[in-house]
Formats: sequence, structure tokens, C-alpha cells
Amino acid sequence: MTRVDPIGAWHTLVKEQRDANLCAGLADRMRARHLTFGGRLLCPFLRPFFLDPGDEARIKLAAETLWRLGERLADAAAADETLMADLGLSDAERTLARIDPRYNVASTAARADAFLLPDSLQFAEYNAESPAGPGYSQRLSELFDGEPLMDRFRERFAVRHYTPITHLLDALLESYQDWGGTANLPRIAIVDFRGVPTWSEFELLEGAFTDAGVPTVIADPRDLVFDGRRLTANGAAIDLVYRRALINDIVARPDECRALVDAYRAGAVCMANSLRCKMAHKKAFFAVLTDERYRHLFPADDLRTIAAHVPWTRVVREGGTTRDGRTVDLPEYVRRHRDRFVLKPNDEYGGTGVTLGWEADERSWDEAIARALRESERGWIAQERIAIRRETFPICEADGVVDRDMLVDFAPYLFRGRVAGFLTRLSATGLANVTSGGGQVPAFIVESKD
Repeated sequence: MTRVDPIGAWHTLVKEQRDANLCAGLADRMRARHLTFGGRLLCPFLRPFFLDPGDEARIKLAAETLWRLGERLADAAAADETLMADLGLSDAERTLARIDPRYNVASTAARADAFLLPDSLQFAEYNAESPAGPGYSQRLSELFDGEPLMDRFRERFAVRHYTPITHLLDALLESYQDWGGTANLPRIAIVDFRGVPTWSEFELLEGAFTDAGVPTVIADPRDLVFDGRRLTANGAAIDLVYRRALINDIVARPDECRALVDAYRAGAVCMANSLRCKMAHKKAFFAVLTDERYRHLFPADDLRTIAAHVPWTRVVREGGTTRDGRTVDLPEYVRRHRDRFVLKPNDEYGGTGVTLGWEADERSWDEAIARALRESERGWIAQERIAIRRETFPICEADGVVDRDMLVDFAPYLFRGRVAGFLTRLSATGLANVTSGGGQVPAFIVESKD
């Protein structure tokens, strides 16, 4: 029996209904559901990303292993100053990481940014610090799930999607219980600075958590008050902080975050993610995973997962390192193999500062390496190039619906170590993220009925 191609079948349905109302109607429904990022629509595309159950199984195995590795590293680094230094934590970040969170999970919510191909799955980064998007992902999936196009698609395919909002809330409550919380329905504060582009997602989550019976508020760190016993937001006592404010911002704005940090230090509030998550969040996490000096931290099965799914990575420093069992001069090796490496700041997001060697000329690559060496205190990594995925997606543009070849970045969400949904981003360039102008599509697991 010939297997029916779900992508081709969907594209046929789009062509049969390719008119102005298709784009305008979907855009109106996205705005009505607050599916915007910084004021613009999350998804100008007319097709979800499809994966089959076999893809789902291998993603779960690899991604859930990566989460465990991150937790193992955070636990080890909390008691190892050398490892903290190798990861590139600043003095202020180390001070925060040393605070006892009073429970043993560093990253209640995490995301593994990856590229999924038929014969490979490789991770580009690991976001261990309360990553954005689970609310957007579920609501976008629900939107597409109710579209007339999907109704027709279901005539030939069985289709399902994840509900990451539900799993996120369950994970937050589980961390609260581990922390020692006793409230049957703890009050949650979603905490970040007003004006961030993901504020509309906080509103989605606030509504969903409240509808599930868990009282929830959104609070700017500057709205918080700690009296030495209780943390409050606009007068309401808080039991559990779902921290979306980045540690970078907490470090940069200590006075504005003092109540939050003091309450956490005093054990007056459960915080998820804890301030120890930064250790696995650093991009140098992959340098530790792929460095022979740290093989003793990981069992044999995990080392095999690392070899299969984590690209060779090193912190850029003068001197030698090991590569395929031999010693090489790291800066010179990276310089000579420009087409095989990407340079990234150790702790940035949204594609900031990233240089793709295969898109750079010799001069700009040399300048990027020189900058990385010059800013060794800030920390830069060199990471081996990985295979990427590209697919054709119909997209709504000013002159109508057109087909575009897009890079597909596929990122499983991990809530307390369990895959709970996906963030799937598309880009026409080598960088795929919403911050730098990419778009998002929902992900569906699809099986043919034929």
C-alpha cells in the first residue's frame, strides 16, 4: 500500500481554498485569541508541522535524557566551583545558584531546541530557564485543530496535538509540593517585567490556570513586597512564583528584584524555575557534555545519547582541546574549519551575536573568533554545524498565498522531565526564532487512515 503524504494532502486542500478569506479569517481568529508576539501575529503560515508516532518516540527518548543530564549537571555544579567556572557563571549568578531552593528540580520547565530529520535528531541549544511559548503553542494548536481545513484533513488522517498548558500547571504544582507547600490551591504569580513581548502569553496562562481552579496573577518584580514572612503581589499573598523574569534581568536589576530574591532565599515562596537552572541553561552546558574531562559525570547510556544528539561544543579560549582523540589548538582549529562551526555567546537568546561560519567570509570569521577570545570573561562557544530541516509551507503575504521553503526548528517542551508539547519555528534564514523575526506553527502527530 502506498503511504499517503500528509504534507501533499494538506497543500492540495490549501490550493482548493486559496482565497483572501483564508488568510484574513485565520488572522482575525489569532488576534481574538491573543496569539501575538510583540504585537505581530505568531503564525502567518497555513500549515502545521507534521510528525509521525515514530518521530514522537525518538524525540521523547532523546529530549527527556537531555533534561536528566541538565539536572545532573546543575546538581553537580552547585557544589563544584570549577564546574561553575567552566560553565561561565558570573559571580552574581554563582551567588544566586548557591541559594538552596528547598527542592531538587532545577528546571521545572525547559525546552530543547533541535532539528529533526528522518535519520537524525540533534540539539542546537537547551533552554533551562522557564522558556516562552507553551501557552502560545497550545492555543495555536487548538486554533488549527478547529479550522475547516483540518476537518477535511481528518477524513484521511488521524490527528492529535499536545496540551502543554495543562502539563505546565501540573509540573508547577508538583514542584510546589516537593518544596513543601501545603496549600491545596496555591496562589501562583507569573513574574516578569511589564512590556516584554510575551506578556500576551502570560494573560493566556493566567486565564487557563484560573479556569483550572488555581488562583493566578501576573506581577512585575517591582510589584512584589516581602515583609520577612510572606511575599505579596498587589496585596495578595503568593505561594508559588512561575518565574519568567530571566536571571540576566535579576542580576542587572537587583534593587527591582530584591523582594523576589529575598523571599526565595528565606524559603517563603516556591520558585520555578529555581535560580540553579542557569547552570544547565548556559550554552557551555554542551561543552561539558562533549568534553572527555567530564565523562565521569554520566553513565554509559547517557554518553551514547550525547554522542548521537549533542554537537561537539567548546568554550572559546586560547590553548588546546581534544578532538577525535587528538589534541588541537582550539582557535586555530575553528578558524581553519569555518564551514563547520557556529560561534555563539554563552548566554544570549533570540539569535543575538550568533555568527554562522558557513555564511561568513574569512575576514568576518577571524573577527568573530578574535572577539570571542577578547571577551572570554563573558564567554563564547564554538559549536559544530548540525544538519537542518527545510520544508515548504504556504504563507500569507500581501499579494496572497505563496509557498516558501523554510528552515524548521523543532523544540520539545520538558516539564519536570516529560515531553509535554512542542515549539516549532520557521525561518527563511539560518536562525529560527520568533524574536529575530521567524514565525511559529503548531505541531501535530499524524497517521494515515488509508
